Amino acid sequence: MDKELNETYLTLDGHVELHKYKYLYFIIVFVVYILIICFNSTIVYLIWKHPNLHEPMYIFIAALLFNSILFSTNIYPKLLIDFLSEKQIISKSACLFQFVTLYSLVDSEFLLLAAMAYDRYVSICKPLQYPTIMKKTTVNRFLALAWLLPACQFAGLGAMRANQKLCSFTLKVIFCNNSIYSLFCVTSKVLSFYGVFILINASVLPVVFVVFTYTRILIICYHSRAEVRRKAAQTCLPHLLVLINYFFLNTYDVVTVRLESDMPNIPRLIMTLQLVVYNPLFNPIIYGLKMKEISKHLKRLLFRYNNAEM
Repeated sequence: MDKELNETYLTLDGHVELHKYKYLYFIIVFVVYILIICFNSTIVYLIWKHPNLHEPMYIFIAALLFNSILFSTNIYPKLLIDFLSEKQIISKSACLFQFVTLYSLVDSEFLLLAAMAYDRYVSICKPLQYPTIMKKTTVNRFLALAWLLPACQFAGLGAMRANQKLCSFTLKVIFCNNSIYSLFCVTSKVLSFYGVFILINASVLPVVFVVFTYTRILIICYHSRAEVRRKAAQTCLPHLLVLINYFFLNTYDVVTVRLESDMPNIPRLIMTLQLVVYNPLFNPIIYGLKMKEISKHLKRLLFRYNNAEM
């Protein structure tokens, strides 16, 4: 790659034997992407279509699944192009955009899960005040905050990084993530502090809030009747499963970059793919099966489809 190209483009060097398995990779990733779009869109459609699902809890679920569609669209199309390209490269500006979008949507997911936890807390612990507290305007404010706060924070970080000089042009990953920090010649203390501020503000605090909220719910439900405990388990368990899985995957993403270990490409690739496959693919399955009302409408939709086929 010539000097001029190096000044503008970055090499994505995290692929494993791409020349040998590129068509297999393309087919697998394409199928996964289509499944993600179909699964998430189906649940979002059901929530949009049925009036009895126009409640705050289901609106937050729809927002979470729509967030997964945006998250996947930020990653998968570029991956598919790279599989069939001779060189796996990306411009610096496009890499920064992918990085900013990636972590904006990651933090949006944490904030949406925090909003869902608050909704469950009010519903279970303060049922009489629920209609007053969780009004439509409150839900809209939570949604706006969940998407706009991370977007503004990471847009500022990306703008500050845009004019910094690069001393390396090769990323050991398949898309632009935290590894981009290793490319810059100088590590700015101001930017490092700002990055830690964003991490605490949009990731750590929402997780702490969710854990605190569900702990309160469990304590109250422990002293309540069986029906309340059953309702809490039905609505809270899916949120906890999603949060725990997402938190550990993102912790891995942050820790591996900070340690900067010479991890072989295969385990690095497997762990990286888990971040972009697990939640977008399995969130709609978890909510579709575990949430009673959504599951009921989903079964009706599939039953109607099967009858139409016959």
